[in-house]
Amino acid sequence: MGHGMRFFFVIDHKHNYRYFSSEPVHPVQVKFSKSRKIWEEAKKKLMFVSKKTLSQEQAFERALKHESPSLEIIHSDLHEEKKIKVRFFFFLQRQRTRHIAMLAGEAILVPVTGLAALLPGPNILFYALALLMIIQWRAFRGINRTLHRDHHFIADPLLAEWERAVEERREDDYPALLTRLEETHGLRDLRKILWK
Repeated sequence: MGHGMRFFFVIDHKHNYRYFSSEPVHPVQVKFSKSRKIWEEAKKKLMFVSKKTLSQEQAFERALKHESPSLEIIHSDLHEEKKIKVRFFFFLQRQRTRHIAMLAGEAILVPVTGLAALLPGPNILFYALALLMIIQWRAFRGINRTLHRDHHFIADPLLAEWERAVEERREDDYPALLTRLEETHGLRDLRKILWK
């Protein structure tokens, strides 16, 4: 398998589809001229965002920078490609709707957190909310871009082994399978994305 950026569409231990890229999760990158210290504190507040969520948000965002005309999406070979294409399309539609709802809700909270600026000390809540909105806005743009890109679906038998183990609830097999997936695809922290 090539060394370019790849995207994965696979079920986690709770039977929910997860979408992530071959690139590791990175700290949120935002450049602002205002007090760097406040933004750094806000980033720390965002640590409550799980690796599962952050890996997915950043995978969506990476579609904006991905130069290739099509996205390589690796999935288990338990399902026909046609069925996976349909599931992926509806997954993206649900994610787009969810992001619109979240951004609208957060926009309502901005004035409330802005009022906290009247309190003494730095307004970390406002900055943390702003960072969360930036992450979700970038992901939303990436979802739209992904919907309009060509997709090259690649079936992977190792992901099929993982999904079979999940279907059969063979939790004892999870650690070894996740380690094999990480080694085969050059992934990191897969346990936090697909398991716990």
